[in-house]
Amino acid sequence: MRTIAFVTQKGGAGKSTLALNLSVTAKHAGERVVLLDLDPLQSLVKWAKLRENGDLPVEFVPAQKLQKTLETLEKKGVSLVVLDAPGHDGAAQDAAIAAADFIVIPARPNVFDLWASEVTRAKVKAQRKDYSFLLNQCPPAQQSGRVEQGAKALQAMGGLLSPMVSARVDFQEAARQGLGVSELRAPGEAAAEMRELWASVKRRMKRAAKGESKSENRAEGKAAAAVSPQDKPAAEAVAPAKPQDTTPARTAKQPKVADKGEAKPAEKPQAKATEKPVKAAVKLTVVKAA
Repeated sequence: MRTIAFVTQKGGAGKSTLALNLSVTAKHAGERVVLLDLDPLQSLVKWAKLRENGDLPVEFVPAQKLQKTLETLEKKGVSLVVLDAPGHDGAAQDAAIAAADFIVIPARPNVFDLWASEVTRAKVKAQRKDYSFLLNQCPPAQQSGRVEQGAKALQAMGGLLSPMVSARVDFQEAARQGLGVSELRAPGEAAAEMRELWASVKRRMKRAAKGESKSENRAEGKAAAAVSPQDKPAAEAVAPAKPQDTTPARTAKQPKVADKGEAKPAEKPQAKATEKPVKAAVKLTVVKAA
């Protein structure tokens, strides 16, 4: 089961609208979807009451019950859970971030939403969660310069999902009827944007899953190499060499020590010649053991 959370520090970014429409689109694509509303305003619960059937379960869940609810849904065979977090700091938002596999941070292309997005990103990064920004409610084409600036700002902070979602009447009309845009008008541009968004989210989650798998495999390989039976003979071979390591070292550090009344015997050239290879061999052996 995968869990997606829509999180932002600022209201009005269209978070709930995106959450419900992505859920409807994913359901039509074959996912077993449950939509969890963590916002005390329960906007999505009210939207669900307008639907004529219960093909998309929507439930309000307080923060303290979220983890248990997710465990229950996974046992029931749910493949996708979409979380709609409140647009402000608090336990519900923190719980959504902690529980999510992937976090979408929606923002309108204006400076206030971009500032709020940076705050949200900092919270998400602190929990080491995978995330992407999403530009929503983008204005008409004649104001595309502002959209481009917003896109560049979000790309500079991190990833940016495609497409940039436009402000369209279909989103409001569908919500008013308890529908998603793909149910209201499947051939429409809003529905096409949601299908593209779902494809983009799936690709991002798939890449993240592959990255985690590769990291785990590398860690397991290193652990296996550390305890490999092939290392044991090398470690045993070093053990008997330790007594030979210390004697030459002490002799080298104390060249002038001798008994009273006796002159120190001169060192033979052959002793010096044989001493160096022994030291080299000892050092090499110790390196291998480490």
